[in-house]
Amino acid sequence: MSEHAPTIGIDIGGTKIAGALVAPDGAVLARARVATPADSTEDIITATSGVIAELVAAADGPVSAVGLACAAFVDGARGHVWFAPNIAWRDVDLGERVERLVGLPVVVENDANAAAWGEHVFGAGRDVDDMVLLTLGTGGGGGCVSHGRLLTGAFGIGGELGHVVLDPDGPRCGCGNRGCLEVYASGSALTRSARELVESASPIGEALRRRCGGDASQLKGTDVTELAEGGDLASVELLEEVGTRLGHGIATVCAVLDPRLVVIGGGLSAAGDLVLAPVRTAFARHQIGRGHRPSPSIVLAELGDDAGVVGAAHRARTVLAERTGGGA
Repeated sequence: MSEHAPTIGIDIGGTKIAGALVAPDGAVLARARVATPADSTEDIITATSGVIAELVAAADGPVSAVGLACAAFVDGARGHVWFAPNIAWRDVDLGERVERLVGLPVVVENDANAAAWGEHVFGAGRDVDDMVLLTLGTGGGGGCVSHGRLLTGAFGIGGELGHVVLDPDGPRCGCGNRGCLEVYASGSALTRSARELVESASPIGEALRRRCGGDASQLKGTDVTELAEGGDLASVELLEEVGTRLGHGIATVCAVLDPRLVVIGGGLSAAGDLVLAPVRTAFARHQIGRGHRPSPSIVLAELGDDAGVVGAAHRARTVLAERTGGGA
């Protein structure tokens, strides 16, 4: 594999397939995207191959490899997807099938792991070897880097930080368990709490009620953030609640992994200090050995929506270099 040739990163999501042609230094050279077909595995694989072909055509020279990121339980060593919650994939040899269509080496990775790797190499974690990423949007994903290596576990399913259980008697999570971190600390959690406040008819929710015209189903997490930035106390409190839960969850994660850095990404991170300040306060309250040990820094992600595709592209470069005994 040429160390100077670009690689391609693809993020296969439930609504879109986004791809980028990525230089070795992480620069995005070209982009392509299509809507995710709803019909079948075959259609999604065909659409993914089409995005790859478009990016190959956009390159000035040869492309070395492709990294595929998807929200799924992934065995990266085999390029195998065990299960995907938002796409009807069960036991799919994704890497092998895409390789046959595009004629390039393919590496498959969980999307949050790919984003964590992108932040580690090119973003907020580029100066540390031990970090975790929590990416908080509709759900809650995570990825862990330890001693400069991505932690994926024995079966490729490691790093599911959004499913650390905070309360076994809590609300049901989409994964089937109760009280997972993502139930309390995600964009969906923020939206759910805001809608409940609107529907309660409490006077403290008046600004939120005006924002959605009284129809709680129209309220979004971005509405809460914008109102909080404008000084609405109820919206500030909603973000504080999410941040407090998140800080508690991060303390639990850090008790196991002991990272130097915790990076928070995803749509919820757009709230900035409105969520970051209560995260840090709650983390300090729940950290084991607090006051008698070093503490990790808790910061916002830097790569935004590019983290997944850039991380997947560089992950392909790294994994294939390791397989061939070369450098990344």
